[in-house]
Amino acid sequence: MPQRRTAVKDLRKNRTRHMRNLDIKTDLKKTVKKFLSAVKDKKSETSELLKVLYQKMDKAAQRNILHKKTAARRKSRFARLLGPTAK
Repeated sequence: MPQRRTAVKDLRKNRTRHMRNLDIKTDLKKTVKKFLSAVKDKKSETSELLKVLYQKMDKAAQRNILHKKTAARRKSRFARLLGPTAK
């Protein structure tokens, strides 16, 4: 355990940030899973799910949970799953 007041406060902030980042990561993973299952089943709402997935990837990259190039690479790969008609 930290001894100084500032170290205790930093520990609290780190836990709060960790939980917030974890929420964003798990939400992103659930969205990816939902999108991939929709693509596999060839459902009609895949383009809407891709749009939501793009938003969540951008938000995670904006908050430094994902690197911006990692988010761009994943977005590109998910777009290729839908084929040339999806944008």
